[in-house]
Amino acid sequence: MKFVLSTSFSSVSHLTSLAPVADTHGWHAMSFSDHVVNPETINTPYPYTEDGSRRWAPFTDWPDPWVMIGALAAITENLRFTNNVFVLPMRNPYLVAKAISTAAIISNNRITPAFGVGWSRDEFELMGQDFTTRGKRADEMIEIMRLLWSGEMVSYEGQHYQFAPMEMNPAPTERIPLWIGGISNPAMKRAARLGDGWVTDLQSSEDIIESIAKIQQWRSEFGRGNEAFEVMATPNDAWDADGYRRLEDAGVTHIMTMPWPFYHGNSEALEHKVDSIKRFADDVISQFS
Repeated sequence: MKFVLSTSFSSVSHLTSLAPVADTHGWHAMSFSDHVVNPETINTPYPYTEDGSRRWAPFTDWPDPWVMIGALAAITENLRFTNNVFVLPMRNPYLVAKAISTAAIISNNRITPAFGVGWSRDEFELMGQDFTTRGKRADEMIEIMRLLWSGEMVSYEGQHYQFAPMEMNPAPTERIPLWIGGISNPAMKRAARLGDGWVTDLQSSEDIIESIAKIQQWRSEFGRGNEAFEVMATPNDAWDADGYRRLEDAGVTHIMTMPWPFYHGNSEALEHKVDSIKRFADDVISQFS
């Protein structure tokens, strides 16, 4: 089992202090959530709470993930970087491909992008992207990016995107693994069909285990049953080694967590976050080394 440090809702001013600590205390990766803007009023209910309200307060920091990853890669040596999750079809595929390939080069291939199709129609409209076709466009965008990351002269003819032969460089020196996030059946099928892994939401262990079984069945149907597949889970009912081992037995490869609430409650103090990263490494991560 590997452990991923969630930076959701954290102040950007803390991240350059937290990343080196995680890098030297056994954490496998650091993860970033994604919003471009946070409207005062939303017209699309947030789908991951019972009442449709958001999990964060106004004026929460939402750094650009790829700018942040580039900065943190320069001050770490082993720590990988991922997302929970990056809203792919809200963007232009060529700009995303360029940002990610540059991050791969800067970090010496220490990135695992994790994509979702998003829920906020408000943000899609502000970004000038069609909300209703986001799933199909995300599929094409993944195909396009993998072509462009080859560094070769490539072309593409899809329903939503087409281009004549062109190349994009610098190209990554290793294949970039892609994870897919989301708990709907279409999202999990996308992970089974196109992804190298799946990212859960904040779910019970039972829900996570049941979802993994469904994804593995779909992977077999898509002829991918023998390929390696990773799962980054955020369980809401497992907080110790025994709970994590149960998930590991079911196919979870990564646990994403935010350790400071375990040790310091609602504190946002930087010194408490640093202390929590170290203590969680000693208390839990060390049991899986």
